[in-house]
Amino acid sequence: MIYWVYILASRKHGTLYIGVTNNLARRIHEHREGRGSSFVKRYRVTRLVHAEPHEAVEKAIQREKTMKEWPRAWKIRLIERENPEWKDLYDELNR
Repeated sequence: MIYWVYILASRKHGTLYIGVTNNLARRIHEHREGRGSSFVKRYRVTRLVHAEPHEAVEKAIQREKTMKEWPRAWKIRLIERENPEWKDLYDELNR
């Protein structure tokens, strides 16, 4: 099974949210429907801007925790390394 660590943003350089899931498409859909985290719902953080796969749940959870401790600038650098325009990657999941 693949586990995903993902970053959502409200807009380019906006509010960020980091999560982990074993079903990325379903989880992002839940966030967009307001059934994910209350933080995501409150701040409208629904744009998928980064996702990385992990084969072990323990590694995915550790990566999520580590990323949450990073300075904001590091998170932005990670996003912009592969997604400089901060495109919403959710549409690519559903093709």
